[in-house]
Amino acid sequence: MTAAPRQEVTAWRPHVPGVVEVFHAHFTEHRYPMHVHDSWTLLIVDAGAVRYDLDRHRRGTPHDTVSLLPPHVPHNGSPATDGGFRKRVLYLEPDRIGEELIGAAVDGPDLADPLLRHRVGQLHTALGTVGEELEAESRLALIGERLRGLLRPRTPAPTEPVEPAGPALAHRLRDLLDARLTERTTLDQAAVLLHAHPAHLVRAFSAAFGLPPHQYLTARRVDRARRLLLDGHPAATVATTLGFHDQSHLTRHFRRILGTTPGRYARRKR
Repeated sequence: MTAAPRQEVTAWRPHVPGVVEVFHAHFTEHRYPMHVHDSWTLLIVDAGAVRYDLDRHRRGTPHDTVSLLPPHVPHNGSPATDGGFRKRVLYLEPDRIGEELIGAAVDGPDLADPLLRHRVGQLHTALGTVGEELEAESRLALIGERLRGLLRPRTPAPTEPVEPAGPALAHRLRDLLDARLTERTTLDQAAVLLHAHPAHLVRAFSAAFGLPPHQYLTARRVDRARRLLLDGHPAATVATTLGFHDQSHLTRHFRRILGTTPGRYARRKR
């Protein structure tokens, strides 16, 4: 008996500037007809392979590449292997990459870049975890920078770092995060306030302090949570006061950093 075609689809719209939609799918036989998007399509394949036509050229996406399909350019898609394919897709607003790079993306949409592939996977993980918007924004900024470097023919393949890190800028970002410890501050907002590119903010901060901005902010919030818990405040109240999404979000990071839960930590006080 022939197995029925398999189709698994998950999609959502995260609260992350620049990301229009996240789409995960597993298809065994589905074939996309020719269609267009008004956003950039950033695609990685975790199993199998996809065959597609873009601007009348046949392309393919083995699992170790990243494919970037530009907005407004027709393309289709079908399985290139017997078992179909499993893919993860990000749809990004046009200005996240730059419409001036559409031509370069049409000429070379499949990018064999291990670092880029790794970062896209990390971004999907962050986007699929409640409360990790700042991490997702940071990872998206570095991905956008690397994509632009790979697509510009006169720019060498980017290495780390592309721009010199600025200690003064890093300290200004740290001061901003400290001042807004309990608030929801996006990376784009910080970039506007500090007059710097988001990717440069992430690089400068990581170079100066040894960890990215989202990790610093989470650690500071957990540190503040310890004191509030020892003062007798309930964990649920502490979570919302300090800008965590909910109590489970606080618990996840509290356990990761301190090795115990907020409830146990508070009960062990002397």
